[in-house]
Amino acid sequence: MSRCFTVLSCGGLGAALSMALLAAPLPGQAQVLYKLETRCSLKGAEPVACTVEAVNEDKATLYRHQIGSEMVTLRISDSPVRMALWDAGSKQWQSLKRASARFSANTVCFNGRDLCVINPNYLNSVREANPAATAKRDLVKVNFGEDGRINASCYDDGCEVTLK
Repeated sequence: MSRCFTVLSCGGLGAALSMALLAAPLPGQAQVLYKLETRCSLKGAEPVACTVEAVNEDKATLYRHQIGSEMVTLRISDSPVRMALWDAGSKQWQSLKRASARFSANTVCFNGRDLCVINPNYLNSVREANPAATAKRDLVKVNFGEDGRINASCYDDGCEVTLK
């Protein structure tokens, strides 16, 4: 049973997962990195067909999820790693509270199950890039502070521990 509470305490899998979502951005240029046809879900609903487009923009990577008529945009910035969702109502970025990845289901979710993306290839590439950190792991969760920076991560059974 693994119990890790900070990014550094277990070899940095939380940071590795976050960094694996990033591509090196080109300053001042928007560049489409890829477009993926996959399945996504919103607010815990069943997954439906969706398109994910990853775009480098300034010092961040935007992940635009077209799910039916709804567009959900996730921004991941580097140095330090921060994650935020675009709130179309307020026209502002809202820092994520948490993110998780379940390797056995090839699923990455944000803010609980507010947005989940199923990608059969993505998490395999994370495993290949970080074999020591991901060995015999199925679940990784990352928690973010109010500023959107990673403040804690956990793995497998360690995610059942409540921090105070």
